[in-house]
Amino acid sequence: MPLPKPTPVSVTELNRKAKSLLENQLGEVCVEAEIGDLSQPSSGHWYFTLKDGRSQLRCAMFRRANMRVSFQPKVGDSVIVRGLLSIYEARGDYQLIVDGMEASGDGALQRALEALKKKLFDEGLFDASRKRPIPAHCERIGVITSPTGAAVEDIASVLARRSPLSHLFLFPVQVQGATAAQQIADAIAHANERAAAGELDLDVLIVGRGGGSLEDLWSFNEEVVARAIAGSQIPVVSAVGHEIDYSISDLVADLRAATPSQAGELITRDSLEWLQIIDNQTDRLQLLSQRKIREQTALLSQLKTRLRHPRQQLSTLAGELQRARERANHLIKQRLTADKQLLAKRQFQLSSVSPSARIKSRKELAKTLAARLPGQIDKVRRRNEERVRYLTQLLTTLGPEATLKRGYAIVTDHQGTVLRQSDSVAIGQDLSITLSRGRLTSTVATIEAPEDS
Repeated sequence: MPLPKPTPVSVTELNRKAKSLLENQLGEVCVEAEIGDLSQPSSGHWYFTLKDGRSQLRCAMFRRANMRVSFQPKVGDSVIVRGLLSIYEARGDYQLIVDGMEASGDGALQRALEALKKKLFDEGLFDASRKRPIPAHCERIGVITSPTGAAVEDIASVLARRSPLSHLFLFPVQVQGATAAQQIADAIAHANERAAAGELDLDVLIVGRGGGSLEDLWSFNEEVVARAIAGSQIPVVSAVGHEIDYSISDLVADLRAATPSQAGELITRDSLEWLQIIDNQTDRLQLLSQRKIREQTALLSQLKTRLRHPRQQLSTLAGELQRARERANHLIKQRLTADKQLLAKRQFQLSSVSPSARIKSRKELAKTLAARLPGQIDKVRRRNEERVRYLTQLLTTLGPEATLKRGYAIVTDHQGTVLRQSDSVAIGQDLSITLSRGRLTSTVATIEAPEDS
């Protein structure tokens, strides 16, 4: 029996069904792969492909989603993305609509490393001004590394060859793994505590390990290790065996060595070098000694020519003493003459202000004033009498009686109050009128107001 023929559908309808099937059946997927190509148009959307060794997948990440990505992706980055598989209906393209993206593998570690480098750089932990000087030759050396690794053996081998008298103090730690960074930081702090307590005198600390991948060396890129190195009072040499790039401990440490062996060479002087330094210093000491002897011999010759006989010195001192005596006598005579002149001047001044002279002067003044006093008293008395007569005459002329004699009268009420205005009395009120001679009593019949009222 032949199968029924399928009903024809449009391309759009087929793409829509395929899109619905993908989105509903698979749901959200998570893919880890490498970015093959990347397009970032002005719209803000990202279009890229994910690929592995055999296949690739078209992806789109729209602007609202890629704004949440904490790094700038580029071709070749290994990433982990989440999203929905879908079909772009207009072209029938199979694609992944990405909603989230994060770095994967070495790429994530490298970005974390760069972010921490920037943070510590901004804080000044890489500044050359804060780095401590390393002694030219170290004999008491602390080493913070794995006790089973090759680093401690390499350092010990270098010291045995270059500086056999140097002493190593091992602070064993893990240099790889989840707890390694904290162990390294604790060992740095422990070494400083013992040094501060006087239990252990260290010239320098070497912190490091042998080579490895970025993940293997990651403990030396941890912030806790960087801050422990920065806070160490003992100078620190970072000796991480990774010559291609600098670790964060290399940047913070006071000195960076490419390998643990190089660290041992940088902090010590070779025995032959010491012998050469001693020979050079011996030759220099001989030259300086000979120069000093020549200088002192020349100085002795000069002093001999300047040396004088004691008798000559005594004669010179005797002459100076005689001149000093004569000058002292002259100064004493000058001082006596000046003192006599000052005494005479003070005596004259004293006599002029003597109490007896002042008393005599006051007595003469008293006699003169006593002789003049009767005349002055008589003069004052006459002047006062004339003043009294004048005032009496003036009072008589301006007094009430003289006014009354000129025809004026004084009007008072029954209480004796002098009346000056017509509006201060009432009709029928009795008034008293005082004349130059005698007094009248009258009753108010009419009152005329003043014209200006």
